[in-house]
Amino acid sequence: MATLRRASLLLTGRSAPGGARHVSSLPNMPACSHVPKPYMGPSYDEMVRTRDAHLVPCLKSYYKKPLLMTEGHMQWLFDHTGRRYLDLFGGIVTVSVGHCHPKVTAAATEQMNTLWHTTAIYMHPKIQEYAKRLTDKMPGDLKVVYFVNSGSEANDLAMLLARLYTKQFDIISFRNGYHGMSPYVMGITAHSTWRFDVPVAQGVHHAMNPDPYQGLWGGKHCRDSPVQTTRDCSCAPNECEAADKYYTQLEEVFKYSLPRGKVAGLFAESIQGVGGTVQFPKGFLKKAYELVRINGGLCIADEVQTGFGRTGEHFWGFEGHGVRPDIVTMAKGIGNGFPLAAVVTTPAVAESLGQALHFNTFGGNPVACAVGMAVLDVIQEERLQQNSQVVGTYFLQELARLRDQFPCVGDVRGKGLMIGVEMVNDPVTKAPMNNKHFIDLWEDCKNMGVLLGRGALNGNVLRIKPPMCITKEDVDFGVAVLRKALQTHTEKTKRQPGSS
Repeated sequence: MATLRRASLLLTGRSAPGGARHVSSLPNMPACSHVPKPYMGPSYDEMVRTRDAHLVPCLKSYYKKPLLMTEGHMQWLFDHTGRRYLDLFGGIVTVSVGHCHPKVTAAATEQMNTLWHTTAIYMHPKIQEYAKRLTDKMPGDLKVVYFVNSGSEANDLAMLLARLYTKQFDIISFRNGYHGMSPYVMGITAHSTWRFDVPVAQGVHHAMNPDPYQGLWGGKHCRDSPVQTTRDCSCAPNECEAADKYYTQLEEVFKYSLPRGKVAGLFAESIQGVGGTVQFPKGFLKKAYELVRINGGLCIADEVQTGFGRTGEHFWGFEGHGVRPDIVTMAKGIGNGFPLAAVVTTPAVAESLGQALHFNTFGGNPVACAVGMAVLDVIQEERLQQNSQVVGTYFLQELARLRDQFPCVGDVRGKGLMIGVEMVNDPVTKAPMNNKHFIDLWEDCKNMGVLLGRGALNGNVLRIKPPMCITKEDVDFGVAVLRKALQTHTEKTKRQPGSS
């Protein structure tokens, strides 16, 4: 009886955000006709005990009381009690077209009923078809693909390719960048919170991060974003002094740190993801690519989070910088949650991998390729890149209103549905928001039915990267929830003199 009543509430829209009892002061959650199946598995407490006893302790859960998710539908997630949440983090920027999208699910099911796995030692139709369709999305002679299973694997292979092709060893990445956690790519991940005390960074150099908000230079004319930082800026409309100054710092890495100035490659995210949605000044990456190529290196675009239309204006994030990489790595949204990743490069660079045998058992398996093609279909058929542009720009502009209203919202940035909101103690010093206050605000949003990511070195940036199918109505709800949480935060801090 309880299960039937819960389903009725969900259908009529009478359930409150997050499934709590309706309270008139809370924002109204958009309607959803999907009714989750009753959860019949082990109890919540048993799941917690099993997790603690049998999963490695580094698998930390979000929130003070971790959520037990049992079902997903497009932009919605449901926990074991049937409570519904608006997912504004998309499984860490991975659910690109929607949880359990019917077309993607059908493609996977059909392929699983036909052929699961052979490895690439035999031909199967899907890998050839998908390779052609994926590389057709790339500019120039970026026409050769190697399929793998994760972003770390993709970046690992890109490092190897750059070193083999150039016959150089040294790699440059940017501070605050994240490129994975394998022993190889941990070296180019320049985030101390993601680094272990083991020898991983041989031949890797971390250049100054060109951050217009927190960096030494940059201001309100420097980002390619609908929303600019409020920091003063002396740049002319079509020029960026910050880009030139950060470029000078990159030049110094070549002058002082590289053997004879030679480099194997430069890794750069189009917009930094784990680092808190940091955008480079306009024109910087183009100058950086030129410097790398003059010195014999390859330019590697990490599109693990920014690819597949997420930035709205372009299908690939690097296109927004006006550059053409030599190697492109991709994962996450490529498979909408299915383990799938890829490295795309030129025929000349790919040929260098033939110096020895190199094999990935599961890379390009039939099910993964079927899923990948279905994702491409849905992005095109449902105009999700365009939706990212329209809804994402609207989202950014609404969040900018919160920044103007609440001093603790230091910066709003991003493009399309790749969005970051940096929370601060003080808008002048830009010191990160007190951790306890951030967690309280984050928890409030979850309790009202909105799930947000968390990022940046100090964990003070709200990462908003939802499934690209979200609507303006969803945005209105998400912003209303965040406004309510910010109001609660403001009232609390007013009652605590001297706290921030």
